[in-house]
Amino acid sequence: MAQFGVVGLGRFGARTSLELLNLGHEVIGVDSDEKRVDALADQLTHAAIADVTDEQALRELNLESCDTVLVAIGEDLQASLLTVLHLKSIGVETIWAKATSKEHHQILSKLGVSRIVHPEEEMGIRVAQSLNYPMVNEYMSLGHNWFCVEIAVSENLEGKTINDILPDDVDNFHVLLLKRRDEVVASPSFSSELQGNETMVIAGSLKALKSMAPKLK
Repeated sequence: MAQFGVVGLGRFGARTSLELLNLGHEVIGVDSDEKRVDALADQLTHAAIADVTDEQALRELNLESCDTVLVAIGEDLQASLLTVLHLKSIGVETIWAKATSKEHHQILSKLGVSRIVHPEEEMGIRVAQSLNYPMVNEYMSLGHNWFCVEIAVSENLEGKTINDILPDDVDNFHVLLLKRRDEVVASPSFSSELQGNETMVIAGSLKALKSMAPKLK
């Protein structure tokens, strides 16, 4: 269990806070808006109304003890940047921050933020990918154009083997798991027969995954 701070309890900050709680972590939520704090006060580990642009106010919340603090302020550029500066000043080592524009991103980057998040942009990309590849349930970027992808195996593939759907670039492609109801088959062989209505977890280069996609429909 880790402890996280979330500064800014708008839609993005609130949703992130609740999901962290669901994952078993402690969350300190902070916002200058009393209504936002009151709405989450009974659910968060600790909720505080504070002027997030005031360094002393943030210092009193002991946010430096958190494993990571997320600055979820996007609309007010000045408040976002001042909050990051104050968090660094009080000794918070790992800071994530929401950015809503290219300029916002550039300044946060100069301030040394550990990770910059673009919620709307990232969700837009995820929705587009889901529309383009409806068989993809989840995907995660591994960097350098490599992805880990969870794919729903359609009934049309029943009776075929993994070998039948391999991409051309097979050297940059790995089948990690086959999930069949309560059974999980790790590192299945290419001769494994697909049963349909199961899930396959694969890792591969973007080129390999794109060449494989038409074979999955």
